[in-house]
Amino acid sequence: MAKQTLTFSARIEIRGLTKRFHYHAILDHLSLTINEGDFCVLIGANGAGKTTLLRILAGLIHPTEGEIIFGSGQITNGPNLRRHIGYVGHQSMFYQDLTAAENLMHYARLYRLSDVDKAITNGLNTSGLDQYRNQPVRTFSRGMQQRLSLARAMLHEPEIMLFDEPYTGLDQEAVQFLDKKLKALNQPNRTILMAAHRPHRLLPMASHIAWLKAGKIVEHLPISQLHKSPALKRYLGAPA
Repeated sequence: MAKQTLTFSARIEIRGLTKRFHYHAILDHLSLTINEGDFCVLIGANGAGKTTLLRILAGLIHPTEGEIIFGSGQITNGPNLRRHIGYVGHQSMFYQDLTAAENLMHYARLYRLSDVDKAITNGLNTSGLDQYRNQPVRTFSRGMQQRLSLARAMLHEPEIMLFDEPYTGLDQEAVQFLDKKLKALNQPNRTILMAAHRPHRLLPMASHIAWLKAGKIVEHLPISQLHKSPALKRYLGAPA
């Protein structure tokens, strides 16, 4: 897949987003703007709708109402948008009986990358999995599968990265790897939105925090202004 000549602005503007399941609103006219270069941590209780919001942004499910504007609105949906988004969710989305290299080849072809072999090699090298390239994914630990998920999400060098609780179930080595990778991904032209039930590890590297509660964003502010929200500090377990 060749990159578009049009410069893509990794800005996300969500307006009145609603998602209902069986008449129950998981997201209720939610609005949020994340500017290019922001690293925003999305917090909220279990079942608050964090996963639903990320899956909508990734184009995996459709909202009931509302709109999402990416960049300056030059790309709104479909394959052209998905070329700019990388998503790491709860499920690895790998074929368990295929090898690491075969799985990455599948996704590289879906993204229509121009040099598939180079993309696979780079992905396995940067994730520290090159020596396991011919090993079936079903034999991988949770941490190894998470590394491969990150390699898959970065194959097409997206400007927007979406993470859904990526630290869940990782051992210490995998946690340290993810820390290092996130710091490298945090660039002025890349936007990161990460759902985290326990966000304290991310606060030193994040720029913003957004609190999802009752289907709406009730707080969205820079990390440097966290002291202005006693309620948010209490939720995080910090003295108000």
